[in-house]
Parts: sequence; C-alpha cells; structure tokens
Amino acid sequence: MGGAKSPAGTFDAVVGRTPFDDIPIFASVGAAIAAAPITGGKPFRILVTRGRWHEKLVVDKPDIHLVGEDRTASVLTFDAAAGMPRPDGEPWGTWGCASVTIRAPGFRATELTIENAFDYVGNLATPKFEPIGPNGAQAVALMLDAGSDRAMFERVNFIGHQDTLFVDAGRSFFRDCRISGSVDFIFGGGNALFEQCELHSRFRPGKERQGYVAVPCTPSAQAYGLTFVRCRLTRDAAIPDGSVALGRAWRPGRTFPDGKYGDPDAVGAAVYLDCWMDAHVDPRGWDEMGYTARDGKRVMLQPGDARLFEHASAGPGAHRSASRRTLPRDRIAAYARERVLDGWVPI
Repeated sequence: MGGAKSPAGTFDAVVGRTPFDDIPIFASVGAAIAAAPITGGKPFRILVTRGRWHEKLVVDKPDIHLVGEDRTASVLTFDAAAGMPRPDGEPWGTWGCASVTIRAPGFRATELTIENAFDYVGNLATPKFEPIGPNGAQAVALMLDAGSDRAMFERVNFIGHQDTLFVDAGRSFFRDCRISGSVDFIFGGGNALFEQCELHSRFRPGKERQGYVAVPCTPSAQAYGLTFVRCRLTRDAAIPDGSVALGRAWRPGRTFPDGKYGDPDAVGAAVYLDCWMDAHVDPRGWDEMGYTARDGKRVMLQPGDARLFEHASAGPGAHRSASRRTLPRDRIAAYARERVLDGWVPI
C-alpha cells in the first residue's frame, strides 16, 4: 500500500521506509546526503526513519538538515576509536574517528541520536589496540570540523564516552540536547552555545577521577568557547560524589617550524551560566591538564591560566571556592545569545 502525499516542501529525501509517495527514498543516510545539491542556498531536508544507521558520515555540502522520525530510535551510529586502524592500516586518530563529521555551513539536526558505539568500558578491561595519544580510546560521536559554521542541534542525543562531542570550528547552537560521556566529553576550539541541555557523566569502572565535562582549546583571540546556559549536569548512579571536574583547558599538540608542541595560542574558554549541578561535580571545580612545551618538557596548564568561569550555579554540586572563579557581573551581559553567536539568529 502506498503512503500519503507529503505536505509541499516538507522533505527532500527519506532514509529507509517512507510514509510518503512523492519523496525519493534512500537506503542509507550517506546516499541521501550525496543526492543533495553541492551549492546549498536552501535547506535540503532528510527524514531519518527509525533504525540504527551504521555509517561513518561526512557532511561537506551546505544546508543539510537531518530530521529524525524518533529522537531515541533514529540513530546515526559508528564505532571507530582513535587507536583503531583505518582501511589503510593507519590509526583513525581523534580527528578522524567521528561517527558524523560536519565540514560545511548551515547544518541542522533535530529529533535523533548521534552515537559512537565503541566499547569504551570493555576496552578499559582488555585494550584492543596500541594506544595513541593518552590511550587511543577517544571515540567521537560528532565533530564540527573546518568549514562548519551556523550548525544547529535541537532535541538531539549525543552518546559516547571519551571525547563524545568535538566542537572544533565555527559557531554552533545546541538546544534541549543530551550529551553523555566521561572523559573530556565536550571539547574543542569552536564557539558553541548550549541552552537547556543535559550534560550527563557516565561511569568508568575503577577510576578515581570519573571524568571531565568541558575541555576547550579556544584560540586566544576568540572571545567565546564552550558556553553553557541553564544546563543540567547529571550522572550515572554509580558515579561517586566529587569525582567529576567541570573541565580542564586543553593545549593540543601542533606542528610548528621549530617542532611539535602544545599550541601556546590555545587559551581555553568555558563558562557555566545558571546551571544546575549534581553532587558528582568536584567542589574544586576545574582540573589542570598536561601538554608538551616548546622545550620538550611536560607542563601542566592550570585552570587559572585559562578562561574558565561560572555564574549562579545551583544544586548539590555548586560550591564557592577560590578555585572556582565567578564570572564578573559586568561581563554577564556579554553572554546574551546574539552576542555569543555574533549576529547569527538560529531559528
């Protein structure tokens, strides 16, 4: 039996079964994206029906909009970790392991889940590959890469463990989303605004420090990094009180004419505004993070040497201490949405 006729202009493509007779249907999300025009100019809307779509996706066309049929049942998933080999035998690395990578402006996603299904907990017990970087278990669900800008996510679940959400470029806006992970699970150098999102910490068996939420590597000239407004910091029931840091500032290693070392221009910016925090948040707030200095020595970047602040935190994880800096009152107005997003109005 055929489907109904779709409302004019609702969708340009459907992945999986289709409820409509008059829309092209594709067997994969990648095939639907490939059918979009390369020039953009107007949204190309793709309905992702219920199912687990096991694909490693790169979106390099502008104005792609993915709309899930069901927030929890329409799942974009892959399972590559940084230390796992690519088809050519080289490791994926953190920059290559993402389930979904965005490299074009105007991307949007609503009512679906983006997941990296790598078995992080199983790998803690039995490592499956040679470590690269800290451990090779970095497994990104979504990466906003060079070329991404004006990326919007509404009612989207992001699922991973270490390095779930890599917001490394452009402006992005997240509203009513749920981001879950453990180590550094929201990180990068982009300008990302999160409103009314849930930041959910996942349990790591056998680890005293259960994790870190926000890990920015914001360029020094960039005013905004990771900005959380009216968000909730929650946890798995097994996570002890005081075992998760609000975050730490990251200086990624980069190659310069005189060698490879931690980028001195990375002065991470992260701010929590009017957020509720459960008791898993460490009363000290932020942690230090190591990087290789220009002279080859290992150095710890202290929270006070980055731009890490709070304002009006609430809940059992909210504490006042010298190590948890409060955003000066005269700077609060600078975090209005239109100022953070530099004139972009997501609608």
